[in-house]
Amino acid sequence: MGEPKFSRPRTQTPTHPWKQARIDEEHDLKERFGLKKIGGMREIWREKSALRRHRNQAMKLIGRVDSSEGHYAKEKEQLLDSLSRKGLLLTGADVGDVLEITVEHMLSRRLQSIVYYKGLAPSMRSARNLIVHGHILVGEQRMTVPGYHVLKEEEDSLSYSPNSPYADAEHPFRKDLETLRYTGEEEGSGEDSEFEEQSESKNQDEVSEASVEEDK
Repeated sequence: MGEPKFSRPRTQTPTHPWKQARIDEEHDLKERFGLKKIGGMREIWREKSALRRHRNQAMKLIGRVDSSEGHYAKEKEQLLDSLSRKGLLLTGADVGDVLEITVEHMLSRRLQSIVYYKGLAPSMRSARNLIVHGHILVGEQRMTVPGYHVLKEEEDSLSYSPNSPYADAEHPFRKDLETLRYTGEEEGSGEDSEFEEQSESKNQDEVSEASVEEDK
């Protein structure tokens, strides 16, 4: 079984590091989903490794002569229920549908992607910035991990943190959010750096104003 403190990594790296087609595909995914500019490939490999585990389990169940009862029936039910709760399969899907899940589906279930899809951020990279700086709540818990996989039941509980300046609907960022989303989609990622600079400067101004009031 092995020593727990010497656990093996669950992320598998590519067998060949210099395949141009794979590199181009991963660069495209990194830009589309706003992954880290340095180290973003490892986030993709992590999702590919998780997807590979799901597919291997599904193929093992498909290869059984009869998995409609007993231990394998329970294992199949648990697999489908788990993937359905994660938003990767529709209700009533079959085990064969697991093989149709792609890495894009996996990446689209990350908290960073859901925050953007829910309209809480103008772009993918801006969504990552909001999460890392503690502006986003999942239910009642502040979540600072962009790669957290959001369950279907948690989607409607996403919101701004009460301690975040963006929780105020009158905040300029909230008022200009739709415009920022439109310009971000039209012009690409150039809007991200501008948003980050604006958010950082606004936060610094608010902190300085608070310190002045305390001195008074």
